[in-house]
Amino acid sequence: MSPVLPAAMNELPHPTPQFRRRHWNCLNGPWRFAFDDELRWKTPGEVRSWPLTIEVPFAPECERSGVHDTGFHRACWYQRDFELDPAQLDSSIDDGEPRCARVLLHFGAVDYRARVWVNGASVAEHEGGHTPFVADVTDALVPGARQTVTVWAEDDPHDLEKPRGKQDWQLEPHAIWYPRTTGIWQTVWLECVPATYLASIRWTPNLERWEIAIHAATAGRAVDSLRLQVTLTVNGGVLADDTYRVLHGEVHRRIALSDPGIDDYRNELLWSPERPTLIQAELQLLRGDEVVDRVHSYTAIRSISTQREKILLNGRQYHLRMVLDQGYWPGTLMTPPDDHALRRDVELAKAMGFNGVRKHQKIEDPRYLYWADVIGLLVWEEMPSAYRFTPKAINRMVREWSEAVARDRSHPCVIVWVPFNESWGVPDLNTVGAARDAVAALYHLTRTLDPHRPVIGNDGWESSATDIIGIHDYDCEPAHLRARYGPEVKTQEVVDRRWSGGRILTLDGYPHRGQPICLTEFGGIALLDGTHDQTEETWGYSACSDVESFERLTTALIEVARTTAMFSGFCYTQFADTYQEANGLLWADRRPKFPLERMRAAIRANAPTKPPL
Repeated sequence: MSPVLPAAMNELPHPTPQFRRRHWNCLNGPWRFAFDDELRWKTPGEVRSWPLTIEVPFAPECERSGVHDTGFHRACWYQRDFELDPAQLDSSIDDGEPRCARVLLHFGAVDYRARVWVNGASVAEHEGGHTPFVADVTDALVPGARQTVTVWAEDDPHDLEKPRGKQDWQLEPHAIWYPRTTGIWQTVWLECVPATYLASIRWTPNLERWEIAIHAATAGRAVDSLRLQVTLTVNGGVLADDTYRVLHGEVHRRIALSDPGIDDYRNELLWSPERPTLIQAELQLLRGDEVVDRVHSYTAIRSISTQREKILLNGRQYHLRMVLDQGYWPGTLMTPPDDHALRRDVELAKAMGFNGVRKHQKIEDPRYLYWADVIGLLVWEEMPSAYRFTPKAINRMVREWSEAVARDRSHPCVIVWVPFNESWGVPDLNTVGAARDAVAALYHLTRTLDPHRPVIGNDGWESSATDIIGIHDYDCEPAHLRARYGPEVKTQEVVDRRWSGGRILTLDGYPHRGQPICLTEFGGIALLDGTHDQTEETWGYSACSDVESFERLTTALIEVARTTAMFSGFCYTQFADTYQEANGLLWADRRPKFPLERMRAAIRANAPTKPPL
């Protein structure tokens, strides 16, 4: 029998970097697999055969999964065995860690609706293709036997009422939509926890008060007289070491830090892309002198806000130089090939000269946000769109978006929330009051869930409730952009202008109130030089046939966006070629289309060399 959740599992990157326990066991790898297009089977016992093997966490549509079936499939089944002896759960793990009493089964993301059984017992149901869920499976374990986990995933390929982002509803990818992702597409893992354990942590920095708020919640068996010890360190030095009483299963406290006073030292402690200082945290749940549970996390001192036309990072004006990132990889779709691929994407964005990314129509893997935190890259987080406007679609949006905000609001890299993009899922905003109400509702809900970050209700055009006005403009003539937004053009002229297709920048009743304006999509140039498996479907908003003209046009457009005083930031489309959409500064395999140092020179020209205080 294998040992329970061996410490050797630490050699793998933890799926939730801001909430780490030592003992966990990754369940990625080969699983038994079967499609169920007619929804014939209701329970694991009804599954008659397992004709396929799939490599989890890769979706069956991608090559890496070993299935590589891109057809229409309504549902599918997964199953695998694992070894875990329940008799060992009450024994102490011989390494100083807390005693193990319960086993949790985690899913990073399953698209779209999931049911989970362990040894035939139902343990979890979840709806939402981009957010995590967890089940306590301890009572379903069978002593002295191999354990079996079974997952049923339903993901109707034609359903336009669910948040699906860039997943195509046609058989073959068309226009700006890509292959579908069905079922498990993020890590699955087991975690050993005590009978009473920490269930969640939320960090909220306050730069003005020079403090960090913590909200911690416990779960499991209720125990009196619990205390939570919180130790914060930076580069080995202790910032705080405090203990708080747990009341009603929760701790809400503000940890006051000593204000360093001198600007240079303050600057060293603040998080920014130029100096991404992280504060390491150890949390110990105590009963008397006994350590009941131990979790490792991290946070940072960082503020983000808007003030009239300015975006402020750590209280100082900060110009955003961002790139739109679809978050797809050749051969693996929305799932990264490995953790190195996530780190490489963050490092490439920085090497190209960008200080941020707009993760487009995707709730990204927490490991990406971890590397953005560590390396220093700002992230705009955007909700994947549904494509019908119905009460069912909005209910789904509200539930899944709330889970996404809860999952990611402690990451210092995340600076903006974007519930809607280009009126997708809320058409006819200019005439349908209920659609306008939906955008306003999601804006205010997001501000309620996280009042510490700006929110863009609807990015691109038809702005209403918003803290930043985003403009999407794919005109490929730099002179046109300069004439449209240059110094001789008044902001009100831009706000009142009608765009292609009759779109307007701000809806009636929502005049510009001085919010910052950003060019949040532009460029979109394809390099169609006849290489890299380009087909008739390969396209860009504009195109060049050779590298020299591609570089010349790209850098000219970036210069206009960078130097236009009206813009508080820009976001170039896009990071890398993604299937038929060949708009990337990088090829799909992440090789640059022209040298990185020249990209960086164009993007970083006139950028400040010191981070904001």
